[in-house]
Amino acid sequence: MRFVDTHTHTWGPNTEELPWPVDVLPPGWEGAYTGHDLVADMDAAGVAESVMVTTPMYGRGVRANEYTMRSTEAYPDRLWGVGLMDFYGDPDDVRADLRRVVGHDRMLGVRMHACLEYAEHSTELNRTADWILDDELDVVWDEAAELDTSIFIFPKAEQISTIETLAGRYPDVQIVVDHMAFPDETTDPDAAPWTDFESLADHDNVAVKVSSLPRSSEEAWPYEDLWGYVRNLLEWFGPERLMLGSDYPWMDDWADYESCLSWVEEAEFASARDYAYMAHRTFERIHES
Repeated sequence: MRFVDTHTHTWGPNTEELPWPVDVLPPGWEGAYTGHDLVADMDAAGVAESVMVTTPMYGRGVRANEYTMRSTEAYPDRLWGVGLMDFYGDPDDVRADLRRVVGHDRMLGVRMHACLEYAEHSTELNRTADWILDDELDVVWDEAAELDTSIFIFPKAEQISTIETLAGRYPDVQIVVDHMAFPDETTDPDAAPWTDFESLADHDNVAVKVSSLPRSSEEAWPYEDLWGYVRNLLEWFGPERLMLGSDYPWMDDWADYESCLSWVEEAEFASARDYAYMAHRTFERIHES
């Protein structure tokens, strides 16, 4: 069966052309993790295609997505991309920036780091930041609707309700929530604010990535302490709006690539149909239709 890993990261070597302006490498990493490295790991794990989510190490300017785009060009049948951009500025420039990113073949949309204070590079975590609701960003959402592209939002649980506001405000824009809003020691699958996902599921334009489980789990593979979250998402969204992702290699010392994805094979509550949608059919419906 085709397997699409909907959340990975790559970055090139530190060069004069594409320098690393900030220190954002994960612990244990000293060099690059290239598109070639990713494809080799995909082959070993039986993954057909992957989506590279651009890292913020290159900022949000014109060249922020250069390495991601080059990697999709090198592997046009294996790799997809999600870009970064500057969401603030002259409206015409913002529209042009979004068009430039998603106008490139195999770029699926752009990402908003909702739980980080907005800046050129990633900054301090703010679990309740609401900058993604700024009226100044209307131009981004309007242009995304015009271009029929996706907005990928990386939130914490406290921000799920803001995503519901956006989903209602912009029903023609496909929203994808990264990493199940990153469950952690402050959340419970059956309690607010994480259960705000239940009402968010009422909006047909929202999908969720079931991704980065090793980072959120306090247990070893297959991360059973997170299965309650997955069960609830299956109940609320159905498998047709869920996608599996690894978040590799931002796994530090938690897991190897295969472990980031193979846990689902142990989850007996997920049917063969559930697995097929999460593994590739939802991706095909949202991004290839």
